[in-house]
Amino acid sequence: MKTHKVVLFYPPYAGKPLSPPAGLLALAAPLLEAGFQPALVDGSIAADFADAVVRETAGALCLGISLLTGPMIRTALEVARRVRRAHPDLPIIFGGWHPSLVPAQTLQSDLVDVVVRGQGELTLLEIVERLRDGKNLDGVLGTSQKPGGRVVHHPERPVENVNNLPAPAYHLADVDAYQQACGARRLGYPSSVGCPYACNYCTDMVFYKRRFNAYRAERVVSEVTELVERYRLDEVVFLDSNFPVDIHRAVEIARGFVASKVRFRWRFQASTDFLSRMSDEEVSLLAESGVVHMGFGTESASQEVLALMNKKHQRLNEMFETARKSAQAGIKVTFNLIFGYPGETEADRLETLRIMSDVARQYANVTFSPNIFTPYPGLPIWPQLKELGVREPQSLEEWADLPLGKNVLPWLQGEELRRLQRMLEFFLWNDYLRNGGSHLPWLGDRARLALGTPLRWRLRNGRFGYPWELWVARTAARLVTRRSLLTGQELSHTMEDVC
Repeated sequence: MKTHKVVLFYPPYAGKPLSPPAGLLALAAPLLEAGFQPALVDGSIAADFADAVVRETAGALCLGISLLTGPMIRTALEVARRVRRAHPDLPIIFGGWHPSLVPAQTLQSDLVDVVVRGQGELTLLEIVERLRDGKNLDGVLGTSQKPGGRVVHHPERPVENVNNLPAPAYHLADVDAYQQACGARRLGYPSSVGCPYACNYCTDMVFYKRRFNAYRAERVVSEVTELVERYRLDEVVFLDSNFPVDIHRAVEIARGFVASKVRFRWRFQASTDFLSRMSDEEVSLLAESGVVHMGFGTESASQEVLALMNKKHQRLNEMFETARKSAQAGIKVTFNLIFGYPGETEADRLETLRIMSDVARQYANVTFSPNIFTPYPGLPIWPQLKELGVREPQSLEEWADLPLGKNVLPWLQGEELRRLQRMLEFFLWNDYLRNGGSHLPWLGDRARLALGTPLRWRLRNGRFGYPWELWVARTAARLVTRRSLLTGQELSHTMEDVC
């Protein structure tokens, strides 16, 4: 006899886990309210996650798997295959970013019965209610299915105001286990979803259709401070795509945290145009409320490339203003950089590195995370990419081989790629010396000056031959080539990881 159990699985990803998977906790909350029994398995902390999923799905109503593009897909398919062998009649549902962006292709797999597209809380609830009652799933809004082998996309489910949804089921997360895995007592908290902009390289605008859907400020203050006290959190990472879209709301949240007298660190990501619109006093209020890091998708300092990216809302002066205001408030920031975007020239790259070096020279609180443009599914520019020779993956398995930063760009190969790698090494080595060479305490100020002066000359003039400074760098230090935009933490130390 079937129980009311619903199993939700989040495949592991590279690196330490950030925090409990907020998506699964959000999906679990309406199920609990309706009397179901969600069982969560997070592959990032469960050593035997495949066995656990197979064990938990015995007698369950269904298995739901949430995943992103990249290596998570391979693990999701492996686990689904084991569950299919153990429980042949159990419905397997895929959801999350990747299946939502390419639902028909996802359903090509024999291991996937249903795709939940977009906001999934109410869609999944309707699915499990029908399964419990022995009804078919025909007509469930927000789903793609394949009855009789024919793919059917049911209409979109109307977007639900997130304030009408229950708080994620945080009590289902083992905060102690995540602290042991990641070394920090923290929680990811999505106070909003969506971003109003339509950047051509970003899947967010495809997924959320440029809607900014946010909790009210008073709800954020109440929930976050209660979570901090209940779980003795040191840090909360806001998972919003662009936290300060509503500047008044952002200020009210910071003011509420200060008034609560509950002390904790928090971090978020944003676009420089919103942060630069805030007054110096408002940014200082962010710091007073506990903000220690902000991540910004600056991507390029070339106005031509920004136009190609459809980032006309971003201006160079706002990058400097963001750095200035955050430095004055004592908040660290990470600027993300994207290289290899279609239409970008070497002159554009040099302009970006020159301007970013100038930002770094003026403001010591800024670090950088360079990446190679990754063509993810659903991007509006895929027709252009195909014309330029980029091959779009044709199956889940092929998408599994496309982690963030993997270079599949035909126009960035051979000598041009090696030259870009060298340019980035010079840039990162210069930034490392600017920050005092923290891993080289024996390197004095005069030595740093001696090494830094020719580096800056190279970046200004685009001269990268005979790289004796890099020979020194490669033997003396591990350069941070990629950082988390959310936390600013180091993610990789080799140029191969970037390029």
